[in-house]
Amino acid sequence: MKIGHIEVENPLFLAPMAGVTDWAFRTICAQLGAGVTVTEMVSSRALVYKDQKSAKLLRKNEGSLSGAQIFGNDPQIMAEAARLALEISGCDFIDINMGCPMPKIANSGDGCGLMRTPELAGEIVKAVTKAVEVPVTVKCRLGWDKGSINVLDFTKRMEDCGASLVAVHGRTRSMLYTGVADWDMIRKVKDQLSIPVIANGDITDGAAAVRCMKRTGADGLMVGRSVFGDPWIFEEINAALRGEEYAGWPILKDRIAVAVQQFQLSEQDHGEHIACLEARKHFAWYLRGVAHSSYYKNQITSLNTMEDIYRVAKDVVRDLK
Repeated sequence: MKIGHIEVENPLFLAPMAGVTDWAFRTICAQLGAGVTVTEMVSSRALVYKDQKSAKLLRKNEGSLSGAQIFGNDPQIMAEAARLALEISGCDFIDINMGCPMPKIANSGDGCGLMRTPELAGEIVKAVTKAVEVPVTVKCRLGWDKGSINVLDFTKRMEDCGASLVAVHGRTRSMLYTGVADWDMIRKVKDQLSIPVIANGDITDGAAAVRCMKRTGADGLMVGRSVFGDPWIFEEINAALRGEEYAGWPILKDRIAVAVQQFQLSEQDHGEHIACLEARKHFAWYLRGVAHSSYYKNQITSLNTMEDIYRVAKDVVRDLK
């Protein structure tokens, strides 16, 4: 598979997720088998207005192909933001968010709101592809709601306007993350396009990944919320797609070591305070399904220093092994 001129050896994508896929977590996922990673979405206007917090989100991780994702609804501002994102990050491609369903984004005409204005969405893709020399990709949904599913016409327009790849989440905006992803509709998208199509939605484990690939005929897969606390899902999916048996999760001690590595990377990137705030969320995810872990999850909610993280990690390994 290729994204424009870029050869993709492993078309297993980590979905861009605001507040989750920062540089530290993307680095961990790349180490564990994600072939392509994409930054958290960054506001095009914030980039153009030189917001430093937004620019910091664009740090490129090593170990995978990396995309920088931007959002907005003004073609010229998006074009300038794409140039800036590429300059700041050095990423391999620019991804345009046309799939975010959250009201404050979509109701403003950004994210999935662009699926209600396909002509404008097409102008944005044209402007961005003209502004940068790297490939431009689009992430979208099936449509705004059940009564306005337009993903077939929409993705064809994206291809005609210059997109090198589309990733399709098999839900509408109104579904948010509920219900069942429609893989059959993704198959219809794949059948009509000549550019690669990436399937997203309900890829929860290796078996689901195999079913999704067969059902959709997609060129690759994108994993989203299933990765919370489980970056090893990429190892599991890669094994399943090769027809191999997955050995299973590492033991708790080794999982906690990976969690601590992530928080150390986060400290390098954000400093101790933000790293601890991020750890409160991610550490609890790493303990999902671990028997008798509620006591430590309560402690995790008040992590304030890296020493707190090391102490809780040591206690978890000692008491819950």
